[in-house]
Amino acid sequence: MPVKKFRPYTASRREMVSVTFDEITTRKPEKSLTKSKGKHHAGRNFRGVITVRHRGGGSKQLLRTIDFRRDKLGVPGIVKTIEYDPNRTARIALVFYVDGEKRYMLAPQGLEVGAKVQSGAGSEIKLGNALPMKNIPTGSRIHNVELQRGKGGQIVRSAGGSAQLLAKEDEYVLVRLPSGETRRFDGECMATLGQLSNSDHKNRVLGKAGATRHRGRRPMVRGVAMTPRDHPHGGGEGRAGIGMPSPKSPWGKPTLGKKTRRVNKSSAMIVKRRK
Repeated sequence: MPVKKFRPYTASRREMVSVTFDEITTRKPEKSLTKSKGKHHAGRNFRGVITVRHRGGGSKQLLRTIDFRRDKLGVPGIVKTIEYDPNRTARIALVFYVDGEKRYMLAPQGLEVGAKVQSGAGSEIKLGNALPMKNIPTGSRIHNVELQRGKGGQIVRSAGGSAQLLAKEDEYVLVRLPSGETRRFDGECMATLGQLSNSDHKNRVLGKAGATRHRGRRPMVRGVAMTPRDHPHGGGEGRAGIGMPSPKSPWGKPTLGKKTRRVNKSSAMIVKRRK
């Protein structure tokens, strides 16, 4: 999937890099699979207090209902369209199943209109099919991986992402995730074959502030530009760094490198950590 640059008729256009939409086959989503995202609250809670900063505005978006579970077992379907989804970085595919039902799924790289897809233990080993990981050959590239059996895919869902199935150990499988972490999964957990689409998403450059505002993000003020009552990095004579002895969040908590991952029950499944 190539990227495109723009004729520099403004300063912002000179730096802008966008991905092409050559693989998109329709502009209108399937109406029965869309719903409103509800009222936007610009990062405010029920009392009107801002709990998530720098949010507000943005273009209108409809929420597409995506089938992360792939629980329509043994029923083949045909890919009718490849579509853009404003709520995620990867493309989505509209599948018409033989029993008349329509569902959206995450579109892997190379999936084309007219391709047949299926899910279940007896499915063919090919692009877009979803199977229990114990039935997938070692070395395969996979995405939309379940952490808990039957809960639906929770990880490896962003543009260009793929994990690799390394080995099988009794009822477990070993998978190397995009972060470099190697993790043990229940062999019954489902995953979809292939690498996710829109792999050039990481190469895009928005180029101007307006493109960020369209995405619902408001301007962010640096902590060092604030007063000491507003931010731990603020104040001082002249220009200063971001604080001693360590960088802090606006609420005085350590940040920028501070480990925030919680130790929970699933941590026992990690074989090799990211770092």
